[in-house]
Amino acid sequence: MAEMQIVFGLIFLGLGGDALVRGAVAMAERLKISPLVTGLVLVGFGTSMPELVTSLSAVLKGSPGIAVGNVVGSNIANILLILGITAVLAPIRIDPKAFKRDAPVLAVATVACLFLGLNGEFSRLTGVVFIGMLTSYVFFTLMLERRVFDAQAQLHANEAELIATPPRALWISASIAAAGIAFVIAGAKWMVIGSITIAQSLGISETVIGLTIVAVGTSLPELATSVVAALRKQTDIAFGNIIGSNIFNTLGIIGVMAIVAPFSVPAKILLYDFWILVAVTAVLLFFAFTGARLSRREGALFLGLYVAYLGFLSLRAAGVV
Repeated sequence: MAEMQIVFGLIFLGLGGDALVRGAVAMAERLKISPLVTGLVLVGFGTSMPELVTSLSAVLKGSPGIAVGNVVGSNIANILLILGITAVLAPIRIDPKAFKRDAPVLAVATVACLFLGLNGEFSRLTGVVFIGMLTSYVFFTLMLERRVFDAQAQLHANEAELIATPPRALWISASIAAAGIAFVIAGAKWMVIGSITIAQSLGISETVIGLTIVAVGTSLPELATSVVAALRKQTDIAFGNIIGSNIFNTLGIIGVMAIVAPFSVPAKILLYDFWILVAVTAVLLFFAFTGARLSRREGALFLGLYVAYLGFLSLRAAGVV
């Protein structure tokens, strides 16, 4: 029963996330909202919606291991698994000007999350600060890019065009987006309930479940977007999608969770996974900065590191670590 809940949760999260993004993009096109705003805000928030709803549902059920594990695990999977797959399919181009804008924000958000976690509980004040940081990032990015339509602005616009759909009536697009939200909520509920049940029945910590099954499942929209971008040889979109998603996950999801239900980070995540996320983010930014691209070899390295990380998690699940 629990296994079926997780399977249906994954299916509903994938379908719901896709429907939400496509419906929102179609609404934006009908309302004449610029591709820049659509790509940065609607696509960025839309692809992170499964993580948000799943983590919020978990923390409200008193399962911070699943909630925080989902965010941290999703960010690790975004870098090592999704960018790894994308780079193996087609080397990822990185525009230096675009990189210099978002990379520092990702670095600051990741390190801030680590140190605040080490200091104890994520309070409502922390949540407000994180949401304020995210809002400021989106606002100033939009203002700057409207003045100078540079490489990063074009990247966000291309994100919207990548998911563009045939013209539809506004009510149809709104209905698709609403259905997507309903599917995401239902999928998140089943995912969390099934994960808790399996963790309890097998004696596996909820944290490990959150870092693996839940994290990868909620990253399906990012995976789909990045693979499509790679197949279309628009790999810069895949890179921007992952950077933006990790920023939204860290500041937005952690921020919302802290405001709704302040929480403490499970000890194992503080001891291992936060540090692994910081290291993985640093490796990504180093490769991107030094070569202005991620090669197939680096993509294969990322996939190898993700397999090693899963091996490490299996040892934790077995109680070895």
